[in-house]
Parts: sequence; structure tokens; C-alpha cells
Amino acid sequence: MFKPEGILPALVTPFRDDGKTVDEERLRVLVNHCIGLGVHGVVPCGTTGEFVNLTVEERKKVIKIVVDEVNGKVSVVAGTGASGTSEAVEMTRYAKDVGVDAALVVTPYYLKPADRGIYEHYSTIASEVDLPIILYNIPQCTGLSLPWQMVEDLAQIPNIVGVKDSSGQLSFVLAVLEKVRDKINVLCGHDEVVVAALAAGCSGAILASANVIPDIWIQIYNYVKSGELQKARELQYRVQKIARIIAGSGPVGTKAALNMMKIKVGPVRMPLSVGGELTYEAREELRLDLEKLGKMEPKPITFEIEEKRIEERFKALDVTPQVIKDFNLKVSEALAGQGAEVAHIDLMIGKKNGPLGEAFAKAKAAPTTGHEPLLALLEPNLAVKPITLIVPTVTITGMRQASMVYGPAQTAVAKAVVDSVADGTIPKEAVEDLIVIANVFVHPTAVDRQRVYINNYKAMRHAIRKTIEGRPDIAELVENKDRSKHPFKYTP
Repeated sequence: MFKPEGILPALVTPFRDDGKTVDEERLRVLVNHCIGLGVHGVVPCGTTGEFVNLTVEERKKVIKIVVDEVNGKVSVVAGTGASGTSEAVEMTRYAKDVGVDAALVVTPYYLKPADRGIYEHYSTIASEVDLPIILYNIPQCTGLSLPWQMVEDLAQIPNIVGVKDSSGQLSFVLAVLEKVRDKINVLCGHDEVVVAALAAGCSGAILASANVIPDIWIQIYNYVKSGELQKARELQYRVQKIARIIAGSGPVGTKAALNMMKIKVGPVRMPLSVGGELTYEAREELRLDLEKLGKMEPKPITFEIEEKRIEERFKALDVTPQVIKDFNLKVSEALAGQGAEVAHIDLMIGKKNGPLGEAFAKAKAAPTTGHEPLLALLEPNLAVKPITLIVPTVTITGMRQASMVYGPAQTAVAKAVVDSVADGTIPKEAVEDLIVIANVFVHPTAVDRQRVYINNYKAMRHAIRKTIEGRPDIAELVENKDRSKHPFKYTP
């Protein structure tokens, strides 16, 4: 009897760019990408595969394509779950007929049955289809928890061979391992607790992020198996932010990462969206960490400032011009955080002898009341380079509000500029020729100074990169370039 183990990516379902049609070619490329990096199996049509937003025929098509492309190289565990038992039986029977190794069956959802219904749902599928079955517990999506006592009962059925837990609750994993580890395999399905789950005794993991970093998860799996827990922990720490972002956004974050890595898988289907389940801030953080891991290669870019020709390496998203000419004025914006401590930066970078230099001089000479500009200082009397001017977006009306803008927000902006020069995002040779103006939004009710600092630092770092890379605006703040829809609308 098949027993699931190892690292298995919960495959996304690639669509064409309009999101309306499953893209067979992209799916085959993704499968080979994962196999090439050493995965032990693949899982089509699971949660990350957006199975609930696929038609039955689309699900069958995806499973058939994956089985064909895998061609016996690794195991195929097909997601065949459904809210209704009869549809789950139909999907599981189809999966068996096309040659999968096992079926992953999620607990019923929407109309949530009691324990009796859960048991009969699984026992009916297992009895009607002679195929290894893996139970699937993901209460954050189904609204229904699979009790460990139920797993203990279901483990007595011969062709139920495993359980995947995506709850992230290690207490559930340990209870199941205590009761059934000698009968069925337990798989981790939550990207943030992989090392802990494997160390506890899980036989493997089915992960959304294994589409993106399967090689790293395989290293972690091998380290745990060989007892090298410290090495496994260190690797998990390196990818923990990626794991957290993808675990929290599912197919949205996974597809965003793959698309950024030039493994084109298309968009997610509505109602999922970038800017929703995956915030724009999280997308920028995801991109930065993928670059650190070498999953996105930096590209050499040459641009001109006056008569100087400067060669630097930038880490670009998608297609970036190899020569950025007429570097006169560039703009972008970035958002970080949420609630009262949210940070929004409107950024302009340009030549000192261009229009931005004139704007700088006017702002200093005739400041608008409540929007008085301030030079970004890393420490008292030490202005950063390029010279950076901070202008409050919201009219300052009191000392407490002013202390937030000219205190932690100002320090964060200054630190972001210094770090951007240090890592080459802003070329060191250009700092004397450039000027930076940052409109800084700090909500009047913000009270957490540390969070104001962190959010403004992140927003400024992202805005600088986007400005240099020619990515001027963000859809969550400006819809159709209509400023009336800006969530932080203000009157200067």
C-alpha cells in the first residue's frame, strides 16, 4: 500500500493570462520545474490549486495532464475532495482511472456535517474507490476541524494511508502521531511549522511554498531525517518569511512568487487577488527574500546621469530597460503596515539641476503651513546623501503629531536612503547629482513609535527600488490614476 512521504508541492493551477482557461503548457513546465528540483511527489487540485474555483472538467483535465507529464517519475496525489460525497467519489474514481498514486480528500465544507457525517463521507469514498486515501484537515478554509479522535477511527480503514494537517496546530499533529503513527503517515501542510512537524515525527510535507523553494524544503527534510536539527532550523529561519507570506495568501502568494521567478503560471481566479489576500507590501517583501535566496537573479543595468555612465546591478521585476536614459525625474509610491501606524510614501528622485531641484528650493524657501519640509538626518547635523527632503502628507496640527513625523518617520526615511546607497540600489557615484523628495503619510492617531519607524522604513525602501526600477504606482492606492479614490486623500 502506498504511504506518502517526503516533500510534495501543492501545485498551483496555471491559467492563461486572462485567467479563464487552464494553460496545459505552463502546467507541464511547472511539473518539470518541481521534479527537476528533487520533489518526492506532486499534488494537483488541492487548495493551492484553487480546486474550488475549477469546474469538475477542469479538475479532471489538470489531474490527467499531471499524471501524463510525471510519467511515473514521482508520485501523484490528486486533490479529489468536494463538499458533497457523491462528487468526491466521482473525482476519486476518475483519479484512480487515470493513474494517480493516492487521493487527497478534504473534509466537507460549507454545509458542515457532524462527526457521523464526516466519518461516513470518508468511509464511503474509501469503500467505493480502491485507492489510497489521505485525509485533509484545513479548518481555516473549511470551517470544520477534523478531530484527532476521528482520525484514530478512520485509520482503521485499510486504504486510508495518511492525514495532511494544514491547521498549523502542533498539538493536533502530536495527538494524531501518538495515536496512529504505526498505522498511517502524518504530513505537515502548514509552511511555517515544517521543521517542528518533521522533528515530531511527520513523514513529509505537502506545501504551497514547495512550488517555489522545493529544493530548500528537501534539504530541511533530509537534515531532519539525518538528525541534523540545527541545520534544519537555520534553513527554516532563512525561508520563514516566504513561508509565512505564502501560508497566509495561498495560491495568490505562490503564483506571484512563481511569476516573479519567470515560471509563468498566470493569475489567480476571482475573488482572489493581489492586493487582497497578498498585500502589495507582502509582495515586495516576498520579492526581496526570493532575491536573497537567488531565486531571482539580479540584472546589470546601465543608466546615464548627465555625462556620467554608471554600471550597477539591480534586482528587477520582469522586463527592465537595460539603459535608463534622461534620468531627470522619477516617481513611485509604496505602502507598508496597516491600521493607524500605516505608512505611505510618495517619492520623487531627480537631478539637482532639474525640476526637482527647483521644487526643493521652493519648498525650503516658502513652506506650506502644516507641511513644513525637513531634511532627512541619520543623526543630528548629519544629512543623508542623496539630499532627501521629507514633506508631511497630512497637515500637522500639534506637537505629538509633529513628533511622529519628524521623529521615527524621519529617522526611518533617512535610514532607508543610507541602506539603499549601501546596497547599490542608489549608485554611490550618483549621490551628489541626485535629490530625493518624500511625501510621508503618518496618521494623526498613530501612537506606536516603533511601528511607525518600521513601516516607514519598509515603505521608503520599497519606494526607492520601485522608483529606480521604473515601477511608478501601485494599484491599491490609485485606481485608473484617479486621485479622488486615494485612501489617504488630503489637501495640501
